[in-house]
Amino acid sequence: MTEPVIHVVLITLLMFLVEAASRPNIVVIVADDLGWNDVSFHGSDQISTPHLDELAYKGVLLKNYYVSPICTPTRGALMSGRHPIHTGLQSGVIVGSQPYGLPLNFTIMPQWLKQLGYRTHMVGKWHLGFFRKEYTPLFRGFESHYGYYLGCGDYYDHSSEATPEYFGYDFWRNNTVDYTSIGQYSTEIFTKEAVNIINNHNPSQPLFLYLPYQAVHSGNLPDGNPLQAPQKYIKRFPHIKNTKRRTYAGMVSALDDAVGTVVDALKTQGLYDNSVILFTTDNGGPANGFDGNAANNFPLSFEVCVWGVKATLWEGGVRGTGFLHSPILQKQGYIAEQMIHVCDWLPTLYRAAGGNPKQIKDLDGYDLWDMLSNNGKSIRTGMLHNIDPYGPKGALRQGDYKLLYGKVSKTWGGWYPPWQVDTDSETYHYDKMDSYNIDEVIKYFSVSNRNSKEFSMFSPLKIDCGPLPANASTNCDPEMAPCLYHIPSDPCEFHNIADQHPDIVQNMMNILSHYNSTMVPPLNKPQDPAGNPRNNNGAWVPWMK
Repeated sequence: MTEPVIHVVLITLLMFLVEAASRPNIVVIVADDLGWNDVSFHGSDQISTPHLDELAYKGVLLKNYYVSPICTPTRGALMSGRHPIHTGLQSGVIVGSQPYGLPLNFTIMPQWLKQLGYRTHMVGKWHLGFFRKEYTPLFRGFESHYGYYLGCGDYYDHSSEATPEYFGYDFWRNNTVDYTSIGQYSTEIFTKEAVNIINNHNPSQPLFLYLPYQAVHSGNLPDGNPLQAPQKYIKRFPHIKNTKRRTYAGMVSALDDAVGTVVDALKTQGLYDNSVILFTTDNGGPANGFDGNAANNFPLSFEVCVWGVKATLWEGGVRGTGFLHSPILQKQGYIAEQMIHVCDWLPTLYRAAGGNPKQIKDLDGYDLWDMLSNNGKSIRTGMLHNIDPYGPKGALRQGDYKLLYGKVSKTWGGWYPPWQVDTDSETYHYDKMDSYNIDEVIKYFSVSNRNSKEFSMFSPLKIDCGPLPANASTNCDPEMAPCLYHIPSDPCEFHNIADQHPDIVQNMMNILSHYNSTMVPPLNKPQDPAGNPRNNNGAWVPWMK
């Protein structure tokens, strides 16, 4: 190599290093199954989340932010910028030894950021496939991974039960099964690992830390202990008499402390002032005993209700809890009314990192960095919530209107107040649905109750649903005909207006038909016995070559 060529190479390398050093650190924190009414920045007067509140109030509160209704599709969209109908992850989640995952032909967030000079680390839940090692984090752009592959597990012994026959250990450090974490609470050890990464990071290089916590997902079912938290957190909520809800509150509080600890580490290491922090749930909360959980999607203040739970296409399943926080945002401390979808984060964060999102081909997401940084005009005018051919079912948002069709789960499409006393688990629990009394819910929305202490908690996210009509649970049957809602005036989906607007219904069905024509088939496959932990020394490991 000639001397001039060497000089050019050295200058190019120096410019790359200088550019990399100026790029912001990016921290993406994912809460698992967090409900709309499980954080005090949404107005909960049951659960206080001071660390999250501070970040949210000083950042950008996301009011019209949407995710997929369940874990794997949201995580795939977050990482790839593609909608689940274009990745084959649109139907359910990866369970146990089902041999599929986020396809390898998609370049994902850590791989894109690595090209910009980022150090990339992951701590927590993967849930995007592990049947072959090539699908696991270290082969998808992460330098390190400390966490687990599947969707849920015990918070202390880190076992994961797909079915009673498919049960095993699921905890990893990089590409090695890690047994040293047995007996340690996952929220705490994930935080400790994240802090270690931050403390040992070279500040001359930008950091990408992906931190998808296990909290507040249920643990193992049906024989395990699905809600788990150290007593020091549970004891913070003596005012919640319902045992399950109180334990769940402890899980949220542990998560809140964890986020505060991570941010403190960023500040201590001098990284905070040039950091972008995204906090998001992966779907709505599994309320009312769904999945053994005690989450809640029912904001207590301002007579708000969010209909439905996790795994449904109702607002309670897809409206996401989230915020963006960064000292480098041009405008901070405001509520973003603009429409945002989880697949927007890849191009948005890539742009924040100094990359050109146009280099990422076939994106379904939009670059919203300038919009969010300046509280600019909304870029999105609509979004596909999902099309699942196995339902069949689907939902679409177009402008102010939302349309649902098919088997979108009326069984779990109800309005569920938060559990407060022990008897609530019987009054409102799903196994009592045959005796569910809609009058009790109407009473909860009554004018007299709106003036009670339960509705006194301040929240800047005012979602006014108005009174609950007596026919709210009967005026929509999406298996018989599509249902239409005007979300700005009816965010709780009380009033099906499909009959009044057949033209809007037809137009939205045409848009859904177009989306359907671009959809790839779901990748779902049955469990492979070869992947059963019984055949792999009791652990969930990649089993295919």
